[in-house]
Amino acid sequence: MKKSLIALAALGTIASAAQAQSSVTIYGTVDTGITFSNHNARTGTASNGNKFGVDSGNIDTSRLGFKGTEDLGGGLKALFQLETGFKNDTGAFDGQGFARKSVVGLAGNFGTVTLGRQSDILDDAGHAFTSVKDFGNFVGNPHALDRLEGIRTQNSIRYDSMNLSGFTGSLIYGFGEQAGHTTAGQSFGAGGTYANGPLGLYAGYYQSKFGATPSDTLISSVAALTGLTPAQLSAANLDGTTVNKTFSLGASYQAGPARLYGNWSRVNVPDLLKQNVFELGADYAVTAPMHLLAAVQHTKTSIDGSQGSKPSVTQFNLGLDYYLSKRTDLYTLASYAKGRNGALVGDISAPAVQGDNGNSSQTAIAVGIRHKF
Repeated sequence: MKKSLIALAALGTIASAAQAQSSVTIYGTVDTGITFSNHNARTGTASNGNKFGVDSGNIDTSRLGFKGTEDLGGGLKALFQLETGFKNDTGAFDGQGFARKSVVGLAGNFGTVTLGRQSDILDDAGHAFTSVKDFGNFVGNPHALDRLEGIRTQNSIRYDSMNLSGFTGSLIYGFGEQAGHTTAGQSFGAGGTYANGPLGLYAGYYQSKFGATPSDTLISSVAALTGLTPAQLSAANLDGTTVNKTFSLGASYQAGPARLYGNWSRVNVPDLLKQNVFELGADYAVTAPMHLLAAVQHTKTSIDGSQGSKPSVTQFNLGLDYYLSKRTDLYTLASYAKGRNGALVGDISAPAVQGDNGNSSQTAIAVGIRHKF
């Protein structure tokens, strides 16, 4: 009897040790608010109208994720992460499956290597050093081509270095996976971030090419900015030609209760258009839970072959964020965007109506709650 008890105790100890070597975490964000915007296109007409509603993901896209690690010994770990987005106002999933992130990989004293669908280092930098940290989807991609939030790249492999006194470097490569045409749908990027004390810096580059199954989701945005349809772009036999080159750099500095930041990005769609995006902003902690937010962006677009004036958008953003706890906050956000010379204003997939002179404007306001778990 004693031997049986000793054996059972030993098995229990081994099982507990094995369990302690691996972990799985369920996490997510639910972000929903009451929103207002003006100058929205009315269905079937060329006029505009106001829009009220309950919207999901004003700052952070509502999401559900699973991530875990297993200790393999000798400092080596296996890891995975699966993340999907959803619309909290309707309950519907945003996209298919784990489209936000789906990776598996290894981490050790060499750094981290992951494979699957994932974003490049500009996504990390955007959520750490730019207005995306404070305003999220209000500023992430309103009228520019994914310059602050990175680009999700499928069929990709990514390497991130160890943290070296505050510096982390990163490389990503996306396979086009088109037989007989290696460069079609291919993409790659590189960059680094530095965070040490009050100073933060980042620089990143990303390039992708057209293909039957492109590694990124820029096609619809390029079509909207150029006036071409996705079908016209696909019919242009552009496989293997570059669809996007993005270079971005920026800095942030924590000066007492104020976080100050600025950045510049250059987006180039060869033979179609170029964009320069500038941003300045601040996050001022009035008290530990209460933050005043402000940012301004200016986007200037140059369409190749056009002899007219260059389209531009200037957007001003203000916000108040109050943290009830580390995981729950209440927010009020407001933005005003002014477009000139035919520039798109508002959501790039459903821009505000333009006036007869090619100018447009839109005001957007959101009052909401965000909870992280």
